[in-house]
Amino acid sequence: MRLFLTSSPCDDHVPDGVDLPCVFSERNGFVKHLRDCVSPGASLVIVAAAPDNGPLNDEMLQTFAGCFAYHGMPLARAAVVDSRNAEALPTLLAACDVLLLAGGHVPTENAFFRRLGLKEALRDFKGVVIGVSAGSMNCAELVYAQPEEPGEAVNPRYQRFIPGLGLTRLNILPHYQQVRNHRLDGMRLFEDITYGDSAGHLFFALPDGSYIVEKDGEAVLCGEGYAIREGEIRMICHEGETVALNLGDIKKSRLP
Repeated sequence: MRLFLTSSPCDDHVPDGVDLPCVFSERNGFVKHLRDCVSPGASLVIVAAAPDNGPLNDEMLQTFAGCFAYHGMPLARAAVVDSRNAEALPTLLAACDVLLLAGGHVPTENAFFRRLGLKEALRDFKGVVIGVSAGSMNCAELVYAQPEEPGEAVNPRYQRFIPGLGLTRLNILPHYQQVRNHRLDGMRLFEDITYGDSAGHLFFALPDGSYIVEKDGEAVLCGEGYAIREGEIRMICHEGETVALNLGDIKKSRLP
């Protein structure tokens, strides 16, 4: 399996004449990396984050299929899995080359993944997995569901750490350029909430356009990225650069 953990793989600056809401981002070699492992004629399956929003999911399917075609990777087949066809997941995965985990609300998507039995279904999957935002976050063994919606940061019953798909040990915090100064429930999202939650954990904050690619036990951060651990943050990679991540160190820092 090759795993792409993205903040967002999309670029809203669409060339003239292209009838798509976005294309894939060319930054930090993302499209090149994708072309290296996705051949024309591949089969794409998208697992939705909002399982009951059929129109949104159909639009997302069209958009991503269009992105692959625009960048020279036209698909032979493409399907989305949501509440309308959840039972079809095993059949679709059996012929799937590229699995895309959509972005949305982390706990909602996590619950849908559990309802699907997605973790078990992916046990022998050998294709490409692309996480988008919440999809990247839910790839972790232990997911850090950073509070997002009003009330979540002050709700004692809100679970900030939940079991994930177990595809990686990495915890991703997406859209850092957008949310770094965000306030939630009267608190600063990072300084007052996330930094405290980083005790005994390691989080990677990524702005859009940055991503991590993981294969055969090796992970590489491509583009700007920050490490948050024990209440402190530091920049570990710049735009246009790459850095190898020590997964052994991450495991040691996160587990008792």
